[in-house]
Amino acid sequence: MATFLYKLGRLSFRRRRYVALLWVLLLGGIGYASSAAPAPPADSFSMPGTDSQKAFDLLDERFPAASAEGATARVVIRAPEGEKITDPAAKAEVNRLVAALGKGSQVAGVADPYKANAVSKDGTTAYASVTYKVISTELTDKTHDALTDATDKTHAEGFTVETGGDAVQAEQEMGGSAELIGIAVSAVVLVITFGSLIAAGLPLLTAIIGVGIGVSGIAALGSVLNLSGTTSTLAMMIGLAVGIDYALFIVSRYRAEIAEGREPEEAAGRATGTAGSAVVFAGLTVIVALAGLSVVNIPMLTKMGLAAAATVAIAVLIALTMIPALLGFAGKRALRRKDRKNLKKSGADSKHSKDTKATKDNRALTKQAAAHSAKAAENTKPNLGTRWARLVLRRPVTVLLIGVIGLGAVAIPATSLELGLPDEGTSAPDTTQRKAYDLLSESFGAGFNGPLMVTVDTGGTKGAAAAAKTVGASLAKVDGVAAVTPASVNPAGDTAIITVVPTTGPSDHRTEELVRTIRSKASGLEADTKSDVLVTGQTAMTIDFSQTLDDALLPYLGLVVGLAFLLLMLVFRSVLVPLKAALGFLLSVAAALGAVVAVFQWGWLADIVGVDQPGPIMSMMPIFMIGVVFGLAMDYEVFLVTRMREAYVHGARPAEAVVTGFKHGGRVVGAAAVIMISVFSGFIMENDDMIKMMGFGLAIAVFFDAFVVRMAIVPAVLALLGKSAWWLPRWLDKLLPNMDVEGEKLHKTFAPSSSPAAEDEDEDEDEDEDNDDEEERELEPVRG
Repeated sequence: MATFLYKLGRLSFRRRRYVALLWVLLLGGIGYASSAAPAPPADSFSMPGTDSQKAFDLLDERFPAASAEGATARVVIRAPEGEKITDPAAKAEVNRLVAALGKGSQVAGVADPYKANAVSKDGTTAYASVTYKVISTELTDKTHDALTDATDKTHAEGFTVETGGDAVQAEQEMGGSAELIGIAVSAVVLVITFGSLIAAGLPLLTAIIGVGIGVSGIAALGSVLNLSGTTSTLAMMIGLAVGIDYALFIVSRYRAEIAEGREPEEAAGRATGTAGSAVVFAGLTVIVALAGLSVVNIPMLTKMGLAAAATVAIAVLIALTMIPALLGFAGKRALRRKDRKNLKKSGADSKHSKDTKATKDNRALTKQAAAHSAKAAENTKPNLGTRWARLVLRRPVTVLLIGVIGLGAVAIPATSLELGLPDEGTSAPDTTQRKAYDLLSESFGAGFNGPLMVTVDTGGTKGAAAAAKTVGASLAKVDGVAAVTPASVNPAGDTAIITVVPTTGPSDHRTEELVRTIRSKASGLEADTKSDVLVTGQTAMTIDFSQTLDDALLPYLGLVVGLAFLLLMLVFRSVLVPLKAALGFLLSVAAALGAVVAVFQWGWLADIVGVDQPGPIMSMMPIFMIGVVFGLAMDYEVFLVTRMREAYVHGARPAEAVVTGFKHGGRVVGAAAVIMISVFSGFIMENDDMIKMMGFGLAIAVFFDAFVVRMAIVPAVLALLGKSAWWLPRWLDKLLPNMDVEGEKLHKTFAPSSSPAAEDEDEDEDEDEDNDDEEERELEPVRG
């Protein structure tokens, strides 16, 4: 693979204008297609095969009007203190409000609270239900304004008026700024890392192009593949982070090759052949983890995972082709000005003459530059990565225990993890949705905001009314049921809906027990009434969602970890290194889940993070974090350990290989982690609770994995394992194909030289000996 990528890198370097033009045209073409495409469909949530979904599908079929997907608003009105909502004056104002709410071309209807029995027992509160002809995302500003104006007028008369439902327009304060924050911080980190504006700009430029192509492609195919607007959120998040990181590693390796005296084209080829191989396998692990979300069988997760996986694939292709092309334009200007001056002083910056008579002179200058670099390396103070690696190697057990115990302590809150689906009860206390939710709970009972829907299906024969009456009478006797409404029967008479109001709220564990009790009684009721009885509603959906994720967790882990384990065995040709990587990932994700619970469920640091209302963790977060964090964790494992493997294959002792890996890769991996953390952290400032939680969870997971697991635990474990870390059974060594990620074949096939290819055989042998001497000099400080 390294040889193929080496040739691809050189080809892209030489044909840089065509390669750059191709990607720009692709971005423009897909961007135009997305602008001309129909608007993406609205967000939809389904769980195929569950009881809740079966009940919803049945309602869509038998009650098309009742189960319409139009937006809804629930306007709650409370009379002034000391008055009743049934007083003549109050009743007149409520009627005026109902009439005002019914105006508008998008309004389907308004339920009069006095006719719909929507007045509280104490007579102080009522609510009016407004239904619309279109989904919430298609409501116009005029419709939103009309709803607000109508409620404001009643509020001005002294009434308390609050509104809930998906028709209420949510406030947007930070929309669209998350990406800009991540890019801004990434730019600062890149400038500090490279010390060159040109080198810093290359990863940013390619990442933006990659994300632009990916997100535009999702928008262009939205109506065809039923991809909603939120499908691109994860793709943008992951694509921007890995796009910068992948380019960062190749540009960093290119600079290192130039510093060793190689010409730009040769340096671009070698950077693509070595760092590019690591990029390919790192990208594959991320793609496997994201695409593996399909096994969960939740369409929303499947679409988000596949869309993000496609964006990662684009990031890999851009890193392998466009980065070498842009390096062709940048040349040695990708180096810091100080480094360029040093090369000029040493003679390494002298250009090769096309005259073959000048080849030997240029060759001598290149060797002189390499010798100068080696001598400078001996006299230079070891960098931070080298010093840190040596510290870990001196105290591996201490570092290992501190890392494991520390992450274990952070993971403790995860044992109290409570899962749920977001509702208006988890909104910020000062929002009208939350106030409406609280008013309804106070006036109509805690269970009013989370009613259960029970469907009774007689299988196409009439008799649903009688069957529903029997079912309703039985359910009314169940502990925890506050009320059972009379059944609504469809015109065909074969299906009925019963609304069951619990005594407890939708997120209360007692409501979950009630759902399980009703479902356990359903089999007996089905036998008595000869019908199918299904339970749905918010709490029922939460139970089914959690069960779906529980059932999919082990198969998902088996698929993702299994495939990634095989990929890592191909990369490292070792059994213990992939095993260590997988165990380190489990530590990272457990600690990240613990941090998410502490902040979003317990409320620690809630004000700093911007959590308005602590509550249950969204049900999809655990499996989502497992998938995404696993892919990202393997990124750092591949980038850091491949450099160690490369040094080990080229003759370094295990401890020296660890130091070499940190010497050349520690700074870059650290910068890549900071960039990824900054990208994810930008999404914490979004108002959407799901995006905020995703951003925080991924940012803290990358921090734990990069700086604790990969930077501390990994070198400590490798120090303790020694040569055993690279052990692979002989039979497995013969069975596995050699992917040559560390570039061993590349080293042999293309001897390290900056001279033209037309050199005699004796000179090639001398060149190899000189480079061997150079390697020995580079390793001398490590041995010392």
